[in-house]
Amino acid sequence: METGHIASAFDRDLEGIQAQIMKMGGMVETAMADAARALEMRDTELAQQVRRNDKLIDALEEQVASDVARVIAMRAPTAGDLRTVLSVLKISGNLERMGDYAKNLGKRTSVLSEMPAINGTGGAIRRMSQSVNLMLKDALDAYIQRDVALAEDVRQRDSEIDQMYNALFREFLTHMMEDPRNITACMHLHFIAKNIERMGDHVTSICEQVIYLVTGELPDEDREKEDKTPYATGAE
Repeated sequence: METGHIASAFDRDLEGIQAQIMKMGGMVETAMADAARALEMRDTELAQQVRRNDKLIDALEEQVASDVARVIAMRAPTAGDLRTVLSVLKISGNLERMGDYAKNLGKRTSVLSEMPAINGTGGAIRRMSQSVNLMLKDALDAYIQRDVALAEDVRQRDSEIDQMYNALFREFLTHMMEDPRNITACMHLHFIAKNIERMGDHVTSICEQVIYLVTGELPDEDREKEDKTPYATGAE
């Protein structure tokens, strides 16, 4: 009977933590959408709001980590349950990092608002952000449903994000070569695009945790990254 009580308590604890993960995921989705809209509309007030809200995402990640530590200490989960708890911890870490990238988009938007606009780039970055946002929604659905097939589908879709990033990178180079006055703005835009591409990488990491959670094995890396740019840094 005592074992049953412990199992029931663990399930309740895990349910609460998973609810926090879904709340955190929703906050990250909102941050990404708002950051992309702020960039396209040159809305510095919205960009500032994204930066302020990142503190809420950070706080939730800390709460998840605290709750996971408490569950491990109090419930002594078995191997399978421990895998579930540790996967939650890794997923929350990925979401927190995505929130940081969204905050960085807001920071650069405030700088870009003082510069001449680069035609067409705001819409292209918004579309790239929307694609990553949809991937994140599907990844979180895969986690809740323990859907390996959906997780693998999302993981493969990351190559589309890489291709969008590569196309944007080439476009920025063209703008910079056509007019040196575009260089500073295009560099900021490049780092924004790179941050969104990195968000896609974190979504694939979430999907890998879903696959590991269900199967007990991490997926093989069976696709080469599509990022062909000469340098791939700049995320802060």
